[in-house]
Amino acid sequence: MMFVAFALFPIAATFGAEAYLIDLFRRIMIFAIAALALDLLVGYGALVSFGHAAFIGIGAYAVGILAASNVSDMIISLPLAIGAAALFAYLTGTICLRTRGVYFIMITLAFGQMAYFFAGSLAPYGGDDGLTLAMRSTLLGFAPFKHDLLFYYIVLGCLVGCYWLCRALVISRFGRVFRGARENPTRMAALGFDVFRYQLTAYTISGALGGLAGFLLANATDFVSPAYMSWHRSGELIVMIILGGIGNLNGAIVGTVAFLLLGEWLSDLTENWEMIFGPLLVVIILLARGGLLGLAAQMAAWYRRENILSVGDFIAAVGRYLRQLARRTIKSTLQTSRSRSRG
Repeated sequence: MMFVAFALFPIAATFGAEAYLIDLFRRIMIFAIAALALDLLVGYGALVSFGHAAFIGIGAYAVGILAASNVSDMIISLPLAIGAAALFAYLTGTICLRTRGVYFIMITLAFGQMAYFFAGSLAPYGGDDGLTLAMRSTLLGFAPFKHDLLFYYIVLGCLVGCYWLCRALVISRFGRVFRGARENPTRMAALGFDVFRYQLTAYTISGALGGLAGFLLANATDFVSPAYMSWHRSGELIVMIILGGIGNLNGAIVGTVAFLLLGEWLSDLTENWEMIFGPLLVVIILLARGGLLGLAAQMAAWYRRENILSVGDFIAAVGRYLRQLARRTIKSTLQTSRSRSRG
């Protein structure tokens, strides 16, 4: 349904600011590709990476550097963008994956920041100011990215392909071993599986998908910048998958849509829109551990359980829920105060 909605969106966009809306949703789909790649690691492998944005930046800079050298054919730039990001993921993964927990988080952050500062030091390619693309990528002389609608559907095709690739990986034998390593790596190793090799393969695939997102992002914005690699961008990707629901590929896409649309809307209201978005994210996490998709499932179950058939039934059900919530809160507060008085 999500992909059908994306496919039909340009028709609805004709009733509004078409160019702006198509550009916005094209950007959403590009970041959804990056979020899918990150969710493959975080949701199915419990590998929380704070350097994932480096893969996006490497893919983007591959396009920018080649364009600055008058090489725009995607037969060269696309494999190079994906390959460079995958190679960086493989090399850094061989080190990162020898650590666990907070150490893994910190070392991925360190590698991400190394890539960020290296890109900022590339003075011939704009340094900290970034680099404007002289031309978008072409294909054998044809310029598919020059036409916004065609570019939109190319990005949609890439998103669908990445989604089904990740889904195939998750349900395959590879995915079962990868998920098993998340739960109990010692047991998986005792069964004869090389846990490190499986995790490194997943990490490399995730990096390659990040490189694809960077390739598309560079062409969508006609610009590359070290900011693409910053830890803030990596943090935003983590927020996207948390918002939608970790360990759910659909959730990664839903979270990306919600995050970017909310950011776009709230930024029109105030420059400090993160101050509003932060508490909203906290509320969603407290109400539903499964993100927006988990919250929707809980609401649907509650709706069926309360047998709501009219607006009056809905109001009555909400009233009962609020009374129950108030009683539980009061009971918990009283128990806490009694235990403190006894102590």
